[in-house]
Amino acid sequence: MKKVAGHHHISMITKNIKENNKFYQNILGLRRVKVSVNQDDPTMYHLFYGDLIGSPGTGLTFFEMPLAGSMHRGTNAITRIGLLVPSYESLVYWKERFTQLGVKHGEITTYAGREALNFEDRDGLRLVLLNHAGKTIPAFWLEWTNSIVPSEHRILGMGAVEITVQSLESLSKMLQNMFGYTLVSSSNQQAILQSVKGQAFGEIVIVQQDGPRERPGRGSVHHLAIRVKDHDELKFWEKRIKDFGYKIIKLTDRYYFESLYFKEENGIIFELATDGPGFTIDTSIEELGKKLDLPPFLEPKRAEIEAKLGPIG
Repeated sequence: MKKVAGHHHISMITKNIKENNKFYQNILGLRRVKVSVNQDDPTMYHLFYGDLIGSPGTGLTFFEMPLAGSMHRGTNAITRIGLLVPSYESLVYWKERFTQLGVKHGEITTYAGREALNFEDRDGLRLVLLNHAGKTIPAFWLEWTNSIVPSEHRILGMGAVEITVQSLESLSKMLQNMFGYTLVSSSNQQAILQSVKGQAFGEIVIVQQDGPRERPGRGSVHHLAIRVKDHDELKFWEKRIKDFGYKIIKLTDRYYFESLYFKEENGIIFELATDGPGFTIDTSIEELGKKLDLPPFLEPKRAEIEAKLGPIG
């Protein structure tokens, strides 16, 4: 049975792109690897942060929506993003750093069986640093050596992603039966699944919660993208998703990768994204994230698009 290979990226909503840019570069020490726009609405910035080249599994992406209101937390939403750090000492480092820089955070605790430190960004997006305890990371994750964070404590990439839903069973079965995720633990209220057994970089934590649905706003997660190898594999998954009775929302070429979107029964949006061609298709590694990059079909409208976008900083 074919399986997906882990997380690709995850996309969120931010109200203020300047503050977002400061937080993820200057506080978390991630590299801004691509400045672009929402291809479906080019008046909206789309920023990508990650490792040296924004490798699959390291990407945090944000759409700027200046008019976004407050997010009202609830169920049927992606509710927490795990980021892997090298060691317990890294958690101590980050706790001190967050205190010094005024970042909302908790105490060092445990989450999904790992030592953890919960925190929030300026929009109220919930994140958690997870002790990877020196375990192997994907060989294609490439460290960005210009980060302001010391090498021994830098964020490695994405870990467990938490999804809160009214029906744990339906989501769990879909991930197992359609995509080949392995169920590694379960209870009445929580299940942990892994795309690659024993590895944190493709882990999904499902939490069952009744009550009102989340009302999206700043700090909301729009979708989780999972990895597929290439175009041919994407077409395989398109057929499989349809065969399981799900409707494809969109199948499109995003230039940096090809994408397929669908919605599962609780309303969670998943994207399947190809590993390539990647962000260096139009920019050198050295110049990544330094200017506005547009896919070829938007390039003729560059002047018009730039006129509607404010400075990032």
